[in-house]
Order: sequence, then C-alpha cells, then structure tokens
Amino acid sequence: MHDPRVRPLLDELAVEYDTRYGDLFGRKAAADELNRYPADEFEGPGGALLLVQEQGEAVAGGAFRRYDARTAELKRIWTHSGHRRRGLGRLVLAELEALAAARGYARLYLTTGPRQPEAKHLYLSAGYWPQFDLAADPGTLKFLAFTKDLPQIAPASAPN
Repeated sequence: MHDPRVRPLLDELAVEYDTRYGDLFGRKAAADELNRYPADEFEGPGGALLLVQEQGEAVAGGAFRRYDARTAELKRIWTHSGHRRRGLGRLVLAELEALAAARGYARLYLTTGPRQPEAKHLYLSAGYWPQFDLAADPGTLKFLAFTKDLPQIAPASAPN
C-alpha cells in the first residue's frame, strides 16, 4: 500500500503477527505476509484502501482487492492497539462492505489467523459465514476463511 499514512498501522500489525504467530510460522512470516500482494492491487477500480484518522494519525484501516469477477478480498483490517474497544474495526468493516458493493462486488472473502479470536468474533457477529468447522480446535487450522454476500445496490436514477 503506497499511502505513507498506512505505514504505522502495518508496522504495528507486523509486531502483532510476530507475537501471535512467530512460533507457528517463523519470525519472517509477518513481513512476508504483509508484502505478499502488490500495493496497486488495493487501488481502484478493483481495490480500495480505507483509513480512519484522528488528529492526523491513522488509528484504524483496511483494504480490499479483486479476488475474482464477483468477489472482493478484505485484507489488513486493523485497529491501532491504543484505539481498540471503540468499534473502529466494525466501522472499517461496514465501510469496506459498502464500498465493495458500490463497486459492483456481490461477495466478500477474507481470512484471519486462528490466534485472533477477536477477529473471528467480529466477522461472525457481522454476518460472515465461516468456511471452516467452528467446532474445530483453532490450533489445527492455519487460517480461518469467511465469506459474506453483499446486498445489491441499485444504480442511481438519472436526474429529471
């Protein structure tokens, strides 16, 4: 993601990934994951980046990229550790859903890690369908995939 305002969020995300998953995937895995996709995949018209700022500081954000013709993939939904428990993750999720629907996507796909129970709870409570057995031991899963169908947005009517 080219926007320099994203860097603090991604830096903190890398530390958190290393803390939660370092023993599972290795210490370099966080950087590899965060650099897996070219930044231009998150730019229009197939992608988007959303940042929530307070006093010029990025406190939450997320993005989506084209997964297939009908589906956008949500990535990097994140809230700065000093701004959690305020509903910012839910706000980012709702805004990304609306933006993806407005861009013509019919479905969303995302993955999160098995050691992020708060993310799992957010997605389930927001109506996402787990693509894994909810009763499975999270320690046996490498990632948790979710999908959600988006409401179809009617095109704006032409002015009279």
